[in-house]
Amino acid sequence: MRRAFSPDGCAGFTPDVSTRTALLAVVILAAMEFSCSGGAANGVQAQADAAVPVKIQVAQSVPISDTTEYVATLKSRDSAVIMPQVEGQITEIRVHSGDRVSPGAVLMQIDPTKQQATVNSQEHGRAAQEANLAYAQQQYDRISALAAAGVVAKQELDQAKSALDTAQAQLKSLDAQVQEQQVQLHYYRVTAPSTGIVGDIPVHVGDRVTTTTMLTSVDKPGSLEAYVYIPVERSPQLKMNMPVQIVNGRGEVMADSRVSFISPQVDNTTQTVLIKSRIANNEDRLRNLQFIRARVIWGMHKGPVVPVIAVSRVGGQYFVFVAENQNGKLVAHQKPLSIGEMTGNDYVVLDGIKPGDKIIVSGVQFLVDGATVSPQS
Repeated sequence: MRRAFSPDGCAGFTPDVSTRTALLAVVILAAMEFSCSGGAANGVQAQADAAVPVKIQVAQSVPISDTTEYVATLKSRDSAVIMPQVEGQITEIRVHSGDRVSPGAVLMQIDPTKQQATVNSQEHGRAAQEANLAYAQQQYDRISALAAAGVVAKQELDQAKSALDTAQAQLKSLDAQVQEQQVQLHYYRVTAPSTGIVGDIPVHVGDRVTTTTMLTSVDKPGSLEAYVYIPVERSPQLKMNMPVQIVNGRGEVMADSRVSFISPQVDNTTQTVLIKSRIANNEDRLRNLQFIRARVIWGMHKGPVVPVIAVSRVGGQYFVFVAENQNGKLVAHQKPLSIGEMTGNDYVVLDGIKPGDKIIVSGVQFLVDGATVSPQS
């Protein structure tokens, strides 16, 4: 660079060739950066204006069951809880849990030694009374013959007859006592009341049991009853033969039933009303005392449904994209939903959309509110 003087005499610098070249390069780079930034902005705008290809399904109004699910308990209609009728010590347990038994099969034995001694004592007393009766009968026959011959007075005959009657009555009384003790002895052998499967056995050999001790249970396979407790607020809607469905954790129906009993009373503790529904359970998929989900069907109504794949969830709130006409284009708008139970592969919509709305069912993950969409077949 060389020094130069301007016409007014002021000194200045005149750029040489290399300096002018560097300045020209800076200007070109600035122009290119401006051009690229403008092009990028145009590209973003073009991308925003591009329609996203999606599949659209029109929301239909379909019949929907008005249902509520409750936790219920299954109870066998032919289940017998086995409790002893006498007190004593268990000396033998002849069955195991899960065994199938027939009526009269011996389940357990309670020590009968003391009762057997009582029965023996009663039988000995009865034998002695039989001897007394035989003697009284002989005396009555002898005096009857003498009275007929006029040898004894009628008073002696009456006394003999009274002694005979007393002996007969005492023998009958002893017969009843012996029979009672024998029946009592029978209770020391615990038997199955019906055909069924032996349940849990919480007692062991050597345990002392009373008449309130649970020994086991015998459950007859087959029919069960679902015990469902309905809040008292909904009790006015209860009717006999209302449909009830037994469902598993995935919402699949395991058994169909109907209300067979409605309690006339309200449970004072829980403020609920007990209803029962009978379940055939022919395949033995359900068990006695099992907790299950019972779906009470109150009635039917019509309403819109949306496919599960179209629904997204953010922060506990459900959303769906609806395609709406806007300035001649289809634009996606995100709408919050209030959903109910699932029916098949659809959610029942309680609030948020109406029949006829165009629901976007594919490409949802690529959409933002206000994006232009293009329906695809």
